[in-house]
Amino acid sequence: MSITAADVKKLREISGAGMMDCKRALNETDGDIDAAVDFLRKKGLAAASKKAGRVAAEGVVVSVSEGNVGVVLEVNSETDFVSKNDSFVGFVNEVASIIIKENPADNEALKALPFDSEHNVEQALSQLIATIGENMSIRRFERTEAAAVASYVHGGGKIGVLIGIDGDVDAALARGVAMHVAAANPRFIARDDVDADTAARERAVLSERAIASGKPEAIVEKIVTGQMNRFYSETCLLEQDFVMDTDQKVGKALGDASVVSMARFQLGEGIEKKEEDFAAEVAAQIQGS
Repeated sequence: MSITAADVKKLREISGAGMMDCKRALNETDGDIDAAVDFLRKKGLAAASKKAGRVAAEGVVVSVSEGNVGVVLEVNSETDFVSKNDSFVGFVNEVASIIIKENPADNEALKALPFDSEHNVEQALSQLIATIGENMSIRRFERTEAAAVASYVHGGGKIGVLIGIDGDVDAALARGVAMHVAAANPRFIARDDVDADTAARERAVLSERAIASGKPEAIVEKIVTGQMNRFYSETCLLEQDFVMDTDQKVGKALGDASVVSMARFQLGEGIEKKEEDFAAEVAAQIQGS
């Protein structure tokens, strides 16, 4: 029996399971919707996507490397408690390993990759959601290849850093640079990486500020140039004071080696967290019972 898109859509609406899970269930049950629902329930998948609307801003950031390849990955959950769950941690570490080996182009490509002999990554995540009972998501990852790769995780998975360096560099120094990035949070590697719009906007703000303060027009440009240099020294990795040795800049500490990639993930950044009112939640549950 051929399985149609309408069949998959109907099963998704009934079960709340993911598209690929629904398609597989229909194939396994010869298109029988009721049997497919039972199939999904037995697999623990029927309610997984019903949790998808809940905010997942906790979780963990991991950063790992194997040889000259590394990955930094953020996987979110609803609560910090789940981030310490062995099944969750095992899933995250396995996904990081898959990214290193398979080099997927994006999240969608990653989700389609095999996780084990029976499931792809998306299906494995659905099973984990159903088992633990919280919404979870693979939010983002970055993979890099370079002559030297340094990874660093701070705060038990609150911040993850991945650095790619070309040239002759000591492993301890490379890790030190990764730790520096975690602490100093540079926006760019070098001033040449600052896009024209960002530089122009910063220069315009500094110019208006100098003019508004009553500084003579003849020296405004000199003042702005000095302040732009300070802007670069604060936001560009190579021009920042090295946290491991504040007497020199990061660029000088690296010598002839060059940073070719830099990624810093902070757990939950940019995710709007819902403020929980537990008293109201309990009251609503009592009224609904």
